[in-house]
Amino acid sequence: MKVELVTNLKRRATRIIKELNRDNEPVLITQHGKPAAYLVDVESFENTMRRTQLLEGLARGEAAIQAGRVVFHREAEKRMSRWLK
Repeated sequence: MKVELVTNLKRRATRIIKELNRDNEPVLITQHGKPAAYLVDVESFENTMRRTQLLEGLARGEAAIQAGRVVFHREAEKRMSRWLK
């Protein structure tokens, strides 16, 4: 992974973004020698957000099952029959 100082990002933002889009590799931005942020291309960020939303949905489903908040297929079909027609 590429690492850039925050001062380099300020000075060479156009070049860093061009390389980021070309390489599709995140850039770790450091400030005072410590990690401060990651710079990622738009497509990678959007893919990560979609994956995160899917995983959060699965986690909510698992929590509902563990809490006993489940409905069997026949009951769900019965409840939703007005929308399924």
